[in-house]
Amino acid sequence: MKKQNSAAIEDCPIQKHTTKTWVMALILGVFIGLAVIVPGVSGSTIAIIFGLYTGMLYALGNILNDFKRCLMFLIPIGIGVIVGFVAGFLVIQKVFEAYLFQVICLFVGLMIGAVPALTKEIKGAKITPARAILFVIGVIIPLAIGAVSIALSSGAETGASFTDFPVWRIFVYLPLGFVVSVTQIVPGLSATAILMAFGQFKPILNSLHRDYIFENPQVLLLYAALGIGFLIGIVCVSRIFSAILKKHKTTAFFAVIGLAFGSIASMFLNTDVYTLYTDWAATSVPLGIVGISLILLAIGFVGSFLLTKYELSRDDKSEE
Repeated sequence: MKKQNSAAIEDCPIQKHTTKTWVMALILGVFIGLAVIVPGVSGSTIAIIFGLYTGMLYALGNILNDFKRCLMFLIPIGIGVIVGFVAGFLVIQKVFEAYLFQVICLFVGLMIGAVPALTKEIKGAKITPARAILFVIGVIIPLAIGAVSIALSSGAETGASFTDFPVWRIFVYLPLGFVVSVTQIVPGLSATAILMAFGQFKPILNSLHRDYIFENPQVLLLYAALGIGFLIGIVCVSRIFSAILKKHKTTAFFAVIGLAFGSIASMFLNTDVYTLYTDWAATSVPLGIVGISLILLAIGFVGSFLLTKYELSRDDKSEE
């Protein structure tokens, strides 16, 4: 065990934070916290843009082996997660109901603008049949989850809060927490998109109220199950994905990019948006809302794209 721990520490890609990297890690944490609430936010994509992705994977996967160094690296990220989650909860919970399509379009723009940070990893790489298949599978998975969730939730009140708390739901939330943890490790995936696809985003969001929790304290068991699954997943998946990237980085990123594109498309294919589509079909398509949404999508894209290009160009200069 000591030899394995020593080997992990020798390969450690993290360094002591400077003021600049501490602030960047804090911002990264904010995005990770927002990712639980805000559609389309991918914390791991932001980590790649900021050059903190490899360090984050190591710190999460080796927190028990190299505790002090990993903890110091993760502290600003952890603070940011709390800030991002609270901010997302206070703002998005109020905005989401009234401006669902607009919010989704804004964050779809942000996701598309960050794509160059992912495609850089396969620049000049040969497209083999295996890599092409991985890309296609990556695209299909989020879309399939969204389509299945719509089919399964047909006629159900997916926007309602939890009305009962059967034991099976608690055990289901353990693997769901694990799945959500994957979205924080694999670039391009969105925790909100996954929760939407499973029809659990609105019930969770609607249950995050003080009065609701006091009236239904059983919901804390669901939060605990989700949290335990998430923590187990974040450590396990970090180690696994770190090992995969170390041996097959280019090939793995073909699947990652496919997942990113599939996640972007799946933002428009989930239970919440489907309900919106049916409402529009019953009345009429609000052209004003669609127009504003497209403008927000463009704003999100331009802002994210410019930030991504700036960070990537700066990284290229530092490597010269």
